[in-house]
Amino acid sequence: MKKLFLIAAFAGVLISCNQEKTAYVDTTKIVQEYKEMKDVEEKFSARSEKIRGELDAEARTFQQEVQEYQEKMQSMSQKQRQEREQELMQKQQQLQQQQQVKGEALRNESDAVVDSIIDKVKAYVEEYGQKNGYTYIFGSTENSSIMYAKDGLDLTDEILKKLNTEYKPEANSEGETEEE
Repeated sequence: MKKLFLIAAFAGVLISCNQEKTAYVDTTKIVQEYKEMKDVEEKFSARSEKIRGELDAEARTFQQEVQEYQEKMQSMSQKQRQEREQELMQKQQQLQQQQQVKGEALRNESDAVVDSIIDKVKAYVEEYGQKNGYTYIFGSTENSSIMYAKDGLDLTDEILKKLNTEYKPEANSEGETEEE
């Protein structure tokens, strides 16, 4: 009987030592509701609109040049038409290249900022897990790698609340964020 009791006690100790504290975070919700991410999205949306406006203005100017050429082409010599068409083709290519370059630069900058925010969130979740004794904190997405979790294991709202509380946007004299 004493042996059975010792074995049961030892098994209890092993089981209690092996219990791991786990939870999960809905990463999609974090990304959608984190104030810093919303600010960044607004900032890049505004910059994108500004660039689009500038490029549209250049495109309208180019269209006017084409229209003027079409109106005057009958009075031009064959050589003049060829030269002007070549100039217009070069301008069109430059305009397209400029659109691509500006669009790619904005996407790259946006991706870098978003990646840094995601890294910041990951670091915060890691720190939170360490401070609160978690062995694992899983990330869940729309495609969900977590099919079921016991109530109370979802830390999303708690972490989101703390991230949003700690986020302090830096404002310059015009009320815009520093990175603009």
